[in-house]
Amino acid sequence: MSAPTRTIAARATPPGIGGIGVVRVSGPESLRIGQELTGRQLQPREATSTAFHGQDGRILDYGIAILFKAPASYTGEDLLELHCHGGPVIIDSVLAELSDMGAVFASPGEFTERAFLNGKMDLAQAEAVADVINSQTEVATRCALRSLSGNFSKYIESISENIDSFRVIIEANIDFSEDPVEEIEHSVIKKKIKELKGIINDLIDRSKPGELLSTGAEVVLIGAPNAGKSSLLNTLARAERAIVTSMPGTTRDLLDATISLEGLAIRLIDTAGLRQSEDEIEAEGMRRAIAAAERADLVVEVRDDTQNDPSGLEILGHDLGDQNRIVVLNKCDLSGRTFGTAEEADGAPAVAISATTRQGIDALEKVLLQQLGYQGVGEDTIMARRRHIDAMQRANSHLDQAMIQFESTDLLAEEFRLAQRALGEITGEVTVEDLLGDIFSSFCIGK
Repeated sequence: MSAPTRTIAARATPPGIGGIGVVRVSGPESLRIGQELTGRQLQPREATSTAFHGQDGRILDYGIAILFKAPASYTGEDLLELHCHGGPVIIDSVLAELSDMGAVFASPGEFTERAFLNGKMDLAQAEAVADVINSQTEVATRCALRSLSGNFSKYIESISENIDSFRVIIEANIDFSEDPVEEIEHSVIKKKIKELKGIINDLIDRSKPGELLSTGAEVVLIGAPNAGKSSLLNTLARAERAIVTSMPGTTRDLLDATISLEGLAIRLIDTAGLRQSEDEIEAEGMRRAIAAAERADLVVEVRDDTQNDPSGLEILGHDLGDQNRIVVLNKCDLSGRTFGTAEEADGAPAVAISATTRQGIDALEKVLLQQLGYQGVGEDTIMARRRHIDAMQRANSHLDQAMIQFESTDLLAEEFRLAQRALGEITGEVTVEDLLGDIFSSFCIGK
């Protein structure tokens, strides 16, 4: 892949009004554009207080310009940072002027993509940039920062080097089969493969909590009207997010709140109560409730335990029994049921609580994490993405095939090569254009 030649520009701070707005320019024309905009001879890594001028001589703003010369910059190219006042009119006028001077507007993630293409970071580190920005909890931020520092990449590179050293011996025996360089006993080959699989499996186990950390989880509260869904949302969120009344059908639309449980960001979604109704607005609310439940990571079915027969959720022609689900037996302060984990209900784990008194909530939070498959994180947890885990699992599959084919030197060498190639996709040692497009298109503009 050839290095980009166009000069790009974008705002690096969020839209809206703020004290400072930062605009970035990267590419071969950055120095020229910076000096035309400021009318100053900019020195590398020197903050220059200056006016920003349009080509017609008018002053666009007063701020600070900082030039970073290649390769000592974020992108590895000449890079200019303009620190302006944070009003949207000012930022837009500066960007328009940069466009007139020859810069083009950057696409999402293009600055970080250039950093990857110019060898400033590998692909796993580049993805960690987005994870750091998008982290919703302190724990997720710490894990993302470890990946950004190259922690995860070092593990992958170490495994790859381990495979490579073994491949050298195997492939040398292919090239010089009449006079083997170094005979390897079958028992040694099997032992090596098992050792490599163990290392990869350990890394996968450490990555799974990190995958959930990077994306967060979506939990949808469903149930009949007045079962206590809104009260439960408020209790878990520790805030009055939803209106709670004794009138059935108060909640008509989806309402959400994000909470953190042991560092995992969970988006809770309160929904309209499910019942037969001729009300058009309420019916639409129920349709949205079912749709949200079908795409959720976990469904929490809230039942009123004071009802004689708190039936399961089979309403409006939908059965969510196949969903990852918890049944919450609410209002147990009135029904007299013992708080905490209860016998399964319709094949799903059940917890007895009172949303108004908070009794049983600690037990519910533990069951939520268990059903989401989150075991907590430690200092060795890897902030990984689904594609990273898929690549490691493919590498393990090739090692499984190597175990079967170990008597055929050619096939053994090929399975080792494919395992190493799968790992190379994680760090970007092996890349395809489509993969880069998918990854960087999810970034914010200006990063």
